[in-house]
Amino acid sequence: MARKPSIPKGTRDFSPQEVARRNHIIGAIREQFERFGFQPIETPSFENYDTLMGKYGEEGDRLIFKILNSGDFLKKADATVLQDKDSAGLTPQIAEKALRYDLTVPFARYVVMHQNEIDFPFKRYQIQPVWRADRPQRGRFREFYQCDADVVGATGLIQEAEFIQLYDRVFASLGLDGVTIKLNHRKVLSGIAEVIGAADRLTDFTVALDKLDKIGREKVEAEMEEKGISREAIRKAAPLFDLSGEASGQLAALRGLLAESPTGLQGVEELEELLDLTRQMGLEAGKCVLDVTLARGLNYYTGTIFEVAAPETVQMGSIGGGGRYDDLTGIFGLRDVSGVGISFGLDRICLVMEELGLFPETLDRALDVFCINFGPEEARSALRLVMRLRSRGIRADLYPNDAKVGKQFKYADKRDVPFVVLIGDEELRKGEFTVRDMRGGGQQSYPLDAWEDFADTLSA
Repeated sequence: MARKPSIPKGTRDFSPQEVARRNHIIGAIREQFERFGFQPIETPSFENYDTLMGKYGEEGDRLIFKILNSGDFLKKADATVLQDKDSAGLTPQIAEKALRYDLTVPFARYVVMHQNEIDFPFKRYQIQPVWRADRPQRGRFREFYQCDADVVGATGLIQEAEFIQLYDRVFASLGLDGVTIKLNHRKVLSGIAEVIGAADRLTDFTVALDKLDKIGREKVEAEMEEKGISREAIRKAAPLFDLSGEASGQLAALRGLLAESPTGLQGVEELEELLDLTRQMGLEAGKCVLDVTLARGLNYYTGTIFEVAAPETVQMGSIGGGGRYDDLTGIFGLRDVSGVGISFGLDRICLVMEELGLFPETLDRALDVFCINFGPEEARSALRLVMRLRSRGIRADLYPNDAKVGKQFKYADKRDVPFVVLIGDEELRKGEFTVRDMRGGGQQSYPLDAWEDFADTLSA
């Protein structure tokens, strides 16, 4: 007996309806990317092992899918490493490639390799799948799409302000109101780590802090202590957990907390300027707030960081995020090229829109017109009509088989086709076709050579 097929955990098949909905979101994102001057690129689904490893922090590196070398991959492995069962030492010997974890590091690699072919500042967008060996759960998958926009070679806060506007325009175009765009600054977090005496533990501090909304303050503090951050340092960081309210009040509190940290104060000043720019431009779909506990644990962020929360009525993690990285290309040998970028979480946005019922009903309809097949001669006339309608941009189809008419109508009904065309032997004799309205219940006949009149009614 054949084994029942399955797919790996954390991956999904997508039905025609789901693909149509995802394409609807991608289309809205792509349209705004291009309006804001971004150009598309694509990179391979897998990169060299050493291109990805060490760029995402300890936790991120563990979630990278490694690809085993072809052939007898153990033959060239060090015998001592094999005997000691040293997986960390063995992996780079048997896996020279890995599936991309995100689109940002491959983009940095692309910029370095093509630096003589592109014009700076370079604004690119990229919509492709990524892979993470994460624990699957609602809204978290092992294979998922990222929709990224990045600029390299641009300094100052104008670009950060534009990214906030880009987020807002995309969500407004999708009808997804009530989102919250959260802001923080890595220099603020660096300053806090400095003043509490944990500057040497900045990565551990930010990785733990980034989990605050997922596991709560008590567990975050326990993780910090486990990572070697002293109880005294955690106590000094306590005001950070309690900051809330208007941005002006939080910024004033941060100035006091960071009075002895020039780095931290610089972060506060940049946040204040960015929030002021955003207030001047205004937002349509949501609000922009300061969240001093936002950390985004990826190592490469150095400046402003972003995260977008779904409307409060929906239980969902972040649906977008990003930030500034001052020297990401430096890891590949191209120094002093600042960059900033954001990402849209396609899969989570799709789940949110499904829950809120925001997809247009027409997305679930793949056809506008369906022709019944009454036989070979009638089908030829129907096919000519179908091709003419398609030339006008109308989605039309003909049932391919000479099946029972009732079966064909049932097929059209299941596909939610609004109009069914009948060209039987009587219609052929009269030189016309009949259109049945599957929703209104009426029908109307047109001369075969007046098909454009019917097309005009559909396009109106």
